Amino acid sequence: MATQRPINSFKALTFDCYGTLVDWESGLYNNLQPLNEQLPASHPLKDNRLGLLRALVRHEGLVQAANPTLLYKDVLAAAYGNLAAELGVSADEAAKQKFGLGVGDWAIYPDTLDALQRLHKHFKLVILSNVDLDSFKRTLDKQFRGFPFDAVYTAQEIGSYKPDLNNFRYLIEHCDKDLGVKKEDILHTAQSLHHDHVPAKQIGLASAWIERGEEVESVMGGDPEAHADKVSYSWKFKNMKEMADAVDAAAKSG
Repeated sequence: MATQRPINSFKALTFDCYGTLVDWESGLYNNLQPLNEQLPASHPLKDNRLGLLRALVRHEGLVQAANPTLLYKDVLAAAYGNLAAELGVSADEAAKQKFGLGVGDWAIYPDTLDALQRLHKHFKLVILSNVDLDSFKRTLDKQFRGFPFDAVYTAQEIGSYKPDLNNFRYLIEHCDKDLGVKKEDILHTAQSLHHDHVPAKQIGLASAWIERGEEVESVMGGDPEAHADKVSYSWKFKNMKEMADAVDAAAKSG
């Protein structure tokens, strides 16, 4: 839902985490190396970062659709095993479980923590993520250094995965109940057009797009032109630093 109001007039920023704040592409690709290393040099996906990520995300989506209440670490483990089978390489149960538990090792983007600290001066900060609680806790402890988010809502608690509108209904209800923030004062801040900005428009949330580059959108199937009529974000930033700069500037001038 596009808006003309100043960016600093909102009361809460609700974030997708992985892809927006955390470099999930690099994290996933690094953890896919045991499969990549088994591929022959002639295989089209050998050392093909974008191709392997797209294949993994495709399997992840299929597992989520078939098992909407499955914990994210188990979704990842199943997707890894299914990708291994598709590629004709091996992945035993221990390898699949290791991959599923790797979320906490994915690094945050270099601009993330400073930007969050600056934004927290102006807004309540909330996570709306497709991961499970344990996976997010590992990320919080290892990557965010225990940053004090005001609320964290995960697919595990909600029982479905974004872009299901149920996740956004839950977000709106709980921001009101837990934080006293009404729907009209929420600015949903995310990278994924498909998982976040399409449903944000459908449910009537204002949003800000953290673009993060062409590779990210390509992996997620989020071609901006293909989504032109399905999204309605009010701000577009390359990264979180740009957003924090814009908010600081608006607060200073206002």
